[in-house]
Amino acid sequence: MALKVVGSGLGRTGTKSLQSALNMLGLGPCHHMVEVFAHPESRFLWLDAAAGKPNWDAIFAGYQSMVDYPGAFHWRAIAAHYPDAKVLHSVRDPDQWFDSTQATIFAPDGPTTNPGPFAEFFATFTGAFGTHLHDRAFLTDYFRRHTEEVKRTIAPERLLVYQVGEGWDPLCKFLGLPVPKEPFPSENSRAEFIARLKNAPSQAAH
Repeated sequence: MALKVVGSGLGRTGTKSLQSALNMLGLGPCHHMVEVFAHPESRFLWLDAAAGKPNWDAIFAGYQSMVDYPGAFHWRAIAAHYPDAKVLHSVRDPDQWFDSTQATIFAPDGPTTNPGPFAEFFATFTGAFGTHLHDRAFLTDYFRRHTEEVKRTIAPERLLVYQVGEGWDPLCKFLGLPVPKEPFPSENSRAEFIARLKNAPSQAAH
């Protein structure tokens, strides 16, 4: 099964809501960081990918779409491997994104800073930030440059730059699917993430 949607948006850009939305639209299962926690053995395939030996068909076996890390870090290679897939790039205000990361994925007690057995796995994509994990200027600039790189690389007709909160209409138009009657999902807010982190640190996700 080849991926139909490749998500290039960074973690904390509404990716958990998009995962649910794509599942509701019949484009699931959708791969998200939570899938790595649910199937921890899969992290070794991601380590191989980071080492330049990807097996994308094994990583995405059974999935029709992908959003969030770690896939978003490899967006270029995945989009090239699945040339017929559409690319969904989720964005939000860069400063709001930075604030969200500091309270969740990059928090002092967050999953990427106290990763345990996932340390090597997390390092494959957080390494891009180096020692700047809490540097607002660096990270917001990284966020903006990431979006511009996606826009430069992916053909316009293949790409949707999706602003968090836009709901069903632009997503369904892009995918050529009818708008569901159900409300657009809203999941994994900052408060929900923090609450889950306190209860089960290894299960917190983007």
